[in-house]
Amino acid sequence: MTVPLSILDLSPVSAGSTPQQALRNTIDLAQHAEAWGYRRFWLAEHHFVRVASSATTTLIGLVAAATKTIRVGSAAVQLGQHTSASVVEAFGTIDALYPGRLDLGLGRSAHRLAQFRAAGTKPVPIPQRPTEVRDGVVIPPPFSPGQVLDTSRLAATFEALQLPGAQSLDYTEQVGQIRDLLAGTYRGSDGVPLHAVPGEGADVELWLFGSSGGESAQLAGRLGLPFAANYHVSPGTILETVAAYRDSFHPTDHHPHPYLVVSADVVVAEDESKAKHLASTYGHWVYSIRSGAGAADYLDPDTAPPLTDQQERLVRDRTTTQFVGTPASVAARLRSLQQLTGADELVITSVTYDHEDRLNSHRLLAQEWGLQHVRAA
Repeated sequence: MTVPLSILDLSPVSAGSTPQQALRNTIDLAQHAEAWGYRRFWLAEHHFVRVASSATTTLIGLVAAATKTIRVGSAAVQLGQHTSASVVEAFGTIDALYPGRLDLGLGRSAHRLAQFRAAGTKPVPIPQRPTEVRDGVVIPPPFSPGQVLDTSRLAATFEALQLPGAQSLDYTEQVGQIRDLLAGTYRGSDGVPLHAVPGEGADVELWLFGSSGGESAQLAGRLGLPFAANYHVSPGTILETVAAYRDSFHPTDHHPHPYLVVSADVVVAEDESKAKHLASTYGHWVYSIRSGAGAADYLDPDTAPPLTDQQERLVRDRTTTQFVGTPASVAARLRSLQQLTGADELVITSVTYDHEDRLNSHRLLAQEWGLQHVRAA
């Protein structure tokens, strides 16, 4: 089955470039994605690192203004760093001007601060489960927070994104608040009705995002919401994540059946050797994240030194599950991922040092996949 493709972008900053250029690149990619037939353009939320999509909702509005038909959304708004009202009002504002095109994706990364703090300075655990290959899809050992080399920056980041003394709501409770605000059924303290203006009645699609079989996947199923499973972030847990969503799914009028999107990190080029060269600094970028320093500038593969053995071990689950190669070889592997997970849609994320190489990667894949309206870049 040929399923739709979408794009997830982080506005990555390449070495020697600027956040301003990264944002211009994002707008350019979104416009090309629309012309090439991609279904959605999702933007990720990260802070205090070298990606420029930190003000995600603002950027969603700018992308919506620069495009005409492609759906635009968050992948994902990190609850715990935003109030429910601010999320609904922001998306309601964009929807008022670009109605019917927004996907409001919600995530719980900000609720995992205690998990990272608990990891502290424990030694890096040695994964016990060997890497498996299921129907051509690589399933590595799961990555755990205890493997992050230094969690102090993560803790400081989460704290900087909250007012002093503020406490995050329970994730399930906050998702419920957002649903109530959109539906016009929200009640504040003492049962006082409050109405988000704009926001109430906004024509936005609510999604949950998750990287495990835990709360996000199960809540999405119980509420009958569409769900995005992050193979590109946590390939070792993809099967239990998908199973948890499907097993907990309760049909609704809007979604009588589960709707699952699975992500993949992809680099496509005209030949295998070029694709591997373009992707050769992906491991460096992942290592900068897992070292605890946060995502660094994306390095030039022509000048970056190779990773050390220790560095490579820390990122091996991500480098071995990146989809790199010619259009035909990558499309074949993506079809295997889709068939293994039963995904209704795949979302493609791609980072290369040069913006033109990233455009070319998405164009070649769209062409090979058979998306409509594909034209030369």
